[in-house]
Amino acid sequence: MNKLLIFFCCLFFSTNDKPETTVSLPITKNMVSKIDSTSVETYTGNHIYNAKVLESVFKRLRDNESDNNQKINIVHIGDSHIQGDLMTNKIRKLLQQKFGNAGRGFVFPYQLAKTNGSYNERFSCNRIWESYRNIYPVRNYPVGLSGIGLWRDTGGFVMEMSVKDAAYKFNTIQIITPKNENMFDLASGSQTKFVETTERKVITHKIKKGEAISVIADKYDVSVAEIKRANQLKSNNIRAGRILKIPTNQTQPKNIKTSEFVPLNLESDAFCHYYKSEKALDRIFLIPNKEAKDFELNGLVLEKNAPGITYSGIGVNGAKFSDYNKYPLFFEQLKALHPDLLIFSLGTNESFDKLEASEYIRRLREFIKNIKEQNINVPIIVMTSPPSLFRGRKPNHFVGEYAQRINDIAEKDGFAVWDLYDELGGLSGIGQLKAEGLIGKDWVHYSKKGYEKQGSLFTEAFLKAYDNFKLKK
Repeated sequence: MNKLLIFFCCLFFSTNDKPETTVSLPITKNMVSKIDSTSVETYTGNHIYNAKVLESVFKRLRDNESDNNQKINIVHIGDSHIQGDLMTNKIRKLLQQKFGNAGRGFVFPYQLAKTNGSYNERFSCNRIWESYRNIYPVRNYPVGLSGIGLWRDTGGFVMEMSVKDAAYKFNTIQIITPKNENMFDLASGSQTKFVETTERKVITHKIKKGEAISVIADKYDVSVAEIKRANQLKSNNIRAGRILKIPTNQTQPKNIKTSEFVPLNLESDAFCHYYKSEKALDRIFLIPNKEAKDFELNGLVLEKNAPGITYSGIGVNGAKFSDYNKYPLFFEQLKALHPDLLIFSLGTNESFDKLEASEYIRRLREFIKNIKEQNINVPIIVMTSPPSLFRGRKPNHFVGEYAQRINDIAEKDGFAVWDLYDELGGLSGIGQLKAEGLIGKDWVHYSKKGYEKQGSLFTEAFLKAYDNFKLKK
């Protein structure tokens, strides 16, 4: 192979550790590793490396374009870059525009867990829920598919989910719980009932000059305490001219208006309990199943009566591969999403732990092993972490080292790679990211504009790989 002339630029830091903007690399170190391998396709810009492993999902997409009768489920797992659903929502919208909208996919009531989540749906409840994230030490809590345990040990709640984006009205809703226990019922709304009962008849009495409260009580055959309670009096002192409410011993009929949630008829399979509606819904209520004593929710899945793509994002702020690996329930419940493609976006938090690249790869491989042990054998794309800086604006070299190692083992381990670190220019691109308003003030998280750009870049690379697949076939 002819030697390549490679120009390197470095990011220099002044004495106050502020990065200076430098010229972007025309060819990066990561590109070189790809080009130097004779078994790797030629680098042609934004692309997915080792895309040949994606043929099964590409075949389903191609079939969907011809007969328009396929559902393709994509599941994207990550950390805080994913939990907010900014990048993933962009990818979801773009892919569904091309291949069809089969539904929102996996959702979780992040608001009830007191954390941020997607803007596409909103959850509210009349009761408080306990929650626990997988980033904390292992506890006997229902931390499953969402990466966040959410539970109550008493009923009396009504949880409302409303869909804000009309594109994600749903016909089917699936409830995911530990061991698929029947803990919840669903209701599409409440019904009003009138219950006939009786109440004490209340009359009024105007106090006359010199009249004592005890005299008034004797007159109507009630106690002084009852008169004081009915009129919120703190003492026996009363003044002439005031009107008192007198709760007599007589009764009168009364109609009480009540609202009652009537459960819908749920079905179940090996993975979830679910409800199917002919009419597209934009609101649903979760209520306690009368037979259940504990209530643990791991998430919901929303689907439409339409072919196309569902794109589920699962993210936990602060999460690492090792945090997901701690909870077997996560991998057991992953089967409920019936994934056709898995995408991983983890590494930023490992880098802030200054985890060695070799240990990062070991944890990634353990994560994939845990998935395959559940007989989930689908294509995988590992998305490298975006560039970031440590506190004090010190360069974070770890994410670059992870990206290099991910690329090195991709073919051997049988997964594809989209090198986000490389696409954003690595450390030498940080200044430009800041100038364009793409990276946040902490130099770790990105702006809405930044995440949406990442989503657009990934979709571009994915569709390019798909078009190459169709040309070859």
